[in-house]
Amino acid sequence: MGHLWTMRSLLIDGSQSVHRNRSILGEVTTTTPATASAPRLTRADGTPLRVLVVDDENSLTDLLSMALRYEGWDVKAASDGQAALATAREFKPDAIVLDWMLPDIDGIQVLGRLRSSGDDTPILFLTAKDSVEDRVSGLTAGGDDYVTKPFSLEEVVARLRGLIRRSASAISEAGDSRIVVGDLVLDEESYEVTRAGREIELTATEFELLRFLMRNPRRVLSKAQILDRVWSYDFGGKSSVVEIYISYLRKKIDVGEEPMIHTVRGVGYVIKPTS
Repeated sequence: MGHLWTMRSLLIDGSQSVHRNRSILGEVTTTTPATASAPRLTRADGTPLRVLVVDDENSLTDLLSMALRYEGWDVKAASDGQAALATAREFKPDAIVLDWMLPDIDGIQVLGRLRSSGDDTPILFLTAKDSVEDRVSGLTAGGDDYVTKPFSLEEVVARLRGLIRRSASAISEAGDSRIVVGDLVLDEESYEVTRAGREIELTATEFELLRFLMRNPRRVLSKAQILDRVWSYDFGGKSSVVEIYISYLRKKIDVGEEPMIHTVRGVGYVIKPTS
């Protein structure tokens, strides 16, 4: 049978009490997920995706974490809002599953603090609140999606995959040669680049620089990192070449469009989808 049925058996037959597990399974429907046959997602650099699960019910967190680890993802958990904020800063997840009701500060406050600090990690709210007003307040505050209890693990995994894909923080292992960040598409096999369907001609060096940026969306890359990866030599006081080529890319990528390539003063450069 599917792997989530196996997890259910492990939980019921393990050291936890039957009563406790019946309580958990009343909130979580364990069904064989359609995503089991879907291409595995990874970060653009090939490392596992990172997901932070925030809920004050440890048994529920454990069950969710097991399902997400089966997807090949790296998972960490937090049981309250302050721990969630600290873990998010250190772990730098690609998505967060966030319970609305927490023992110290609620999920809306956690979301607000993340967004105010410039953290735009996709957030999937997990909560028993199901009124239209609650859904609207969560999404208006900057949440990206919403799942109500009782929920199925299949639905949580599917919604997370969708959020992560839309945030352009992942690539698929299905053999797709394209890297996509927002409306910008780079094909590693054909060496073609388009933005919103507009073809963009790049030199070989410009293409390598753009590929490095797009394989690390939303991540600030220093001049030293760019020199080492694109030009294969140390910093050596020659950082001006990076500034020059970033300028070339901006003239071709961002001309007439909302900028995607941004300078973080004193740190480096980052590419991210437009809002």
